[in-house]
Amino acid sequence: MNFLYHFGKYILMLKRMFSKPENAKLYWKEFMHQCADIGIGSLGIVTIISLFMGAVSAVQTAYQLVSPLIAKTTIAQIVRDTVILEFAPTLVCIVLAGVIGSKIASELGNMRVSEQIDALEIMGINTRTYLIMPKIAAALVTIPMMVILAMGLGIYGGRLAGSASNILSTDTYDRGLMENFMPYNITFALVKAYTFAFIISSIPAYFGYHVQGGALEIGRSSTKSVVVSCILILLADYMLAALLL
Repeated sequence: MNFLYHFGKYILMLKRMFSKPENAKLYWKEFMHQCADIGIGSLGIVTIISLFMGAVSAVQTAYQLVSPLIAKTTIAQIVRDTVILEFAPTLVCIVLAGVIGSKIASELGNMRVSEQIDALEIMGINTRTYLIMPKIAAALVTIPMMVILAMGLGIYGGRLAGSASNILSTDTYDRGLMENFMPYNITFALVKAYTFAFIISSIPAYFGYHVQGGALEIGRSSTKSVVVSCILILLADYMLAALLL
């Protein structure tokens, strides 16, 4: 019953979010601010994770493929497919759920506790449209871009690690990247990226928007939003893999 109660409130929040903006220029400014906050603010952690993710994947794959009958180009193929299908969309989005999700939940929770949301509603502003929609729209624009960046950096990190560890030459790695490549993997990864981006932005927005209490409740709602987002990302990851692969 508790799940149905929160699910109903979540659906109603999304439904009431779609309304005509009172001031389109103001909404556009908020959208661009969220794009900069969510996208540029997360570039550093995404870059670091992606490079080391690809590097570790290359080293561990080479460690497991000890048979001389297996061509070394297979290492590059495994790194490429692993990074594109799983590491870039799923691992990066789980990290972003902690970075972006906690920020959204705490920001909205602080506005709710300090009665800023109530003040906006008294002024006749649809707070769900003004505060939540730009965050979700910005996440749907920037997070898939960061996933694409993570793909490229992860594959490049594997290339660097393979060359630095003398596992395989850069020419062999590049040749392996071109073998048996399936373009559909990119499409599948982007479907996951958009799904996860919606989860990362909407779930924390729900918990932050409906905070009741004081500063302690803001921290609890932020933690709860990250936990729920991570669980839903993993659940959606399995469901999408079962349906689309």
